Amino acid sequence: MIPIDLQQAKKIHFIGIGGIGISAIARMFLLEGKEVSGSDQSESLVTEELAKLGAKIFIGQKAENVSPSTDLIIYTIAIPADNPERVAGEHLNIPAMTYPEALGQISKTKTTVAVAGTHGKTTTTAMIAQIALAAKLDPTVVVGSFMLNDDGNQTNFIAGKGDLLIAEACEYRRSFLNLSPKILVITNIDNDHLDYYQDLADIQSAFAELAAKVPEDGYLICDVNAPNLAPVLAAAKCQVVDYTQVGITGLELLVPGGHNILNAQAALAVAKILDISPSTALEALNKFSGTWRRFEFKGELGSGAFIYDDYAHHPTEIKATLAAAREKFPERRIIAVFQPHLYSRTKLLLNDFANSFTTADQVIIAPIYAAREAPDPTISHELLATAIGAKARALASLPAITAYLKTLIKPTDLVLTIGAGNVCEVAEALLLDKYFV
Repeated sequence: MIPIDLQQAKKIHFIGIGGIGISAIARMFLLEGKEVSGSDQSESLVTEELAKLGAKIFIGQKAENVSPSTDLIIYTIAIPADNPERVAGEHLNIPAMTYPEALGQISKTKTTVAVAGTHGKTTTTAMIAQIALAAKLDPTVVVGSFMLNDDGNQTNFIAGKGDLLIAEACEYRRSFLNLSPKILVITNIDNDHLDYYQDLADIQSAFAELAAKVPEDGYLICDVNAPNLAPVLAAAKCQVVDYTQVGITGLELLVPGGHNILNAQAALAVAKILDISPSTALEALNKFSGTWRRFEFKGELGSGAFIYDDYAHHPTEIKATLAAAREKFPERRIIAVFQPHLYSRTKLLLNDFANSFTTADQVIIAPIYAAREAPDPTISHELLATAIGAKARALASLPAITAYLKTLIKPTDLVLTIGAGNVCEVAEALLLDKYFV
């Protein structure tokens, strides 16, 4: 089915509207005054924010959620063909497209800065956005998290009137190949999404194909000496910029960790290409307060313990997050609460996960968050806890973890919930318990 142009659609239905990426497109349409509806499996901060803007949200996916008067259906790439709402749309002959296809249409109409990479792309995208906003370039921004603003507002979409699009580019199922970047940032390449990709070489081929899309007068910004980047560099026909050579004099980030310095260097490299003054870029970065669920400070318990939350779901990310926590709080005991994401990822990277918690003092492992996968009895959170060793403990549920933490936390502790599922509910439950606070 050939999808209609986005601008022609007046009534759009989103399947999987709670996804952080697709919700940005929904937010864009709402801000344009279009009628938006959407469904997801559960309520979340994302769906709540969309409802406040006027979206009609359905919890649970049913054929009757799709109105016959719908002009266009947009769905996340994880939604299968037999989803009842996709089937209903086909029966009603409603045009449909994936979220990456929709973002790709927007990209074709603007000068696009695409930020790709296995780790760090969300933070880097948000950093570039903050710089571009400070430089008054009036960009359109699509980022895979909520940007945290000084005024307390959170958004994953900025509707700019300028020519610039700054977009996070997701590699899952090669979805970033829908984009048309003039400037491409690749933060790094690692072995992830192995439920889709065959191996590292397959992942590299996707990034290489994306790099080849950048025109000769465009730019590829990367660490030219990074592991796994050689095939990508070979495919690029544009100018290559090594962000590790960008100076950081005057850079005083609020967000901790060496990985965030690298993210900032990539953002500074983009700023130079966009002809933004170094002073403007540095000032913007030094005010950058992070994004939702990226080493996000959730609150302080009455006892004095700190509660943080992070989206890390790959061993490399966990190591970086825990290293940042130790850097920022060298004297505090770190209690890491980790919820593995996907059976396939946990199984394939079990040893890497087991070795990623060396910086934590104690580790609590939640049951695996299945997301789009069927259960796999050959892997479990108990097996991961055993692989980590004596400082790790597997518990049966998030409420059980919350209850256990209440017996464990001391005033000088740092509790860090980690994972791409709903483990942040543990942090929120601790802070909501008046008896504990």
